[in-house]
Amino acid sequence: MSNFDADVLVVGMGPVGSTGALYLAREGLRVIGVDPLPKGATDLRASTFHSPTLEILDKLGAADLLHQNGLVAPVYQFIDQESNEAFRFDMGELADQTRFPYRLQCEQQWLSNGMIGLLRSEPGADLRMQQRLLYLEQDDTGVTSWIEDAVSVRKIRTRFVIGADGASSTVRKLLGIGFDGFTYAEKFLCLSTADDIAADHPGLCAVNYISNPDMWAVLLQVPGFWRILVPAPEDEPDEVLLSDDNKDAVFRKLLGSDRPITTRHRTIYRVHQRVADRFVQGRVALAGDAAHVNSPVGGYGMNSGIHDVVNLADKLVEILQRDATLDLLARYERQRQAVTREFVQAQTIENTRLMREGWGSVRAERRDRMDQLANDPGSRREFLLRTAMFRSLEQAANIQ
Repeated sequence: MSNFDADVLVVGMGPVGSTGALYLAREGLRVIGVDPLPKGATDLRASTFHSPTLEILDKLGAADLLHQNGLVAPVYQFIDQESNEAFRFDMGELADQTRFPYRLQCEQQWLSNGMIGLLRSEPGADLRMQQRLLYLEQDDTGVTSWIEDAVSVRKIRTRFVIGADGASSTVRKLLGIGFDGFTYAEKFLCLSTADDIAADHPGLCAVNYISNPDMWAVLLQVPGFWRILVPAPEDEPDEVLLSDDNKDAVFRKLLGSDRPITTRHRTIYRVHQRVADRFVQGRVALAGDAAHVNSPVGGYGMNSGIHDVVNLADKLVEILQRDATLDLLARYERQRQAVTREFVQAQTIENTRLMREGWGSVRAERRDRMDQLANDPGSRREFLLRTAMFRSLEQAANIQ
C-alpha cells in the first residue's frame, strides 16, 4: 500500500494554486489543496486576463464563467493629458492568433472561487479550506507536510508540493529561498467607483494608461465599476490619502471635472518587484506571487503566475505518469525564471517608469514610437503579441 496521501499538495487556493490543482486533477493525479481562507479572496486584486491565459482557462472549463462576469476589452490606450493625445491598440488584429483577441476585465475572485467549485466535483481532488501549512520536510521520494486546522495538526505525505501561497509564501520561507528585489518608494492608492465616469469622457475605453506632468494613473473598467490606481507620496499619512478631500483631488486631476464621485473602495498598498532565488528546491516548487511579484501596470502578475503553474503541472504529469526524471523541474525553473526576469519584471518596471515620468522631455521620442506602432502593421502586431504575453510563452517553450 502506498504511504502517500496524494501525488501533489498545492498550498494556496488563489487563482494560481486552484488552476494548478484543477489541471493536475483533470490529468488523473491525486491532489490536496489547502488554504487558510474559507473561500477565495474577495478583496480588490488582479482584474485583467490576457488572451493566452483565457486559452488555458477555456481548456479547464472556466472561461465561460469569467465571460459571464467579465467585460471584453479589445482596445486599450495610452493617454497624454497634456497634449490630449490618445494612442489606441486594438487586439482584434490578433484574431488569427487566438480565439480570444482581447483582454477580459474580470475580478480574480471569479476565477479562484470558480476553480474551487470545479475542484469540489473532481474525484481526485481533496480540497481543505481553512487549513494552513505549518512545516514541511522532504526526502528522496516525497514531502511530509504538517497542516493545521481549527482543532488539530496533521501530517500529509505527497510526492511533490506546489507553493502558490502568495508574496508572503510560507513555503518559500520554510525552504529558506531568498526573495530579492525592491519596493517602490511611493504608496499606491486604489479607488473604485460605480459612477459612470465615461459619460463625461466618451474617449475612455475599458483599459486606460493616463499620464500628465502632475500624476499618472491606470483606469480600468470591470462590470459594475471602475478601478483607479494612482501613486501617492510615501510620507503622506494613510488617513489623508483615504480622505474625501484627496479622493476628490484625484478625480479632479484625472477627469478634469468637479463632479462629485462616490467610491466603493479605497485601499492603500505597497508595490514590490521581487524574484525568488530559486523556483524549485528538491520536490517543492514555487509558482505565482510566491515566486515573483511586480508592479500591476500591464496586468502581468496573475497571468504569469497561471502560466507558471500550468508549465509546472505539465512537468509533474510527465514525471508521475510517464516516468520522466526530476530534471524536468530544473527546466521549469529555467523557463519561468527567464521569462520572469526578462519579460515580466523588465516590462512592468519599464511600464511603471514611463507612467511615473510622464512624457516630459522624452515626448518627441515617445510620440515617434507610438506613431511607428500606429502606422507600421508589422511593428504594431509584434507589440500586441508581446504585451498579450504570447511572446513570453514562446520564449519559455524554447528554453531547454
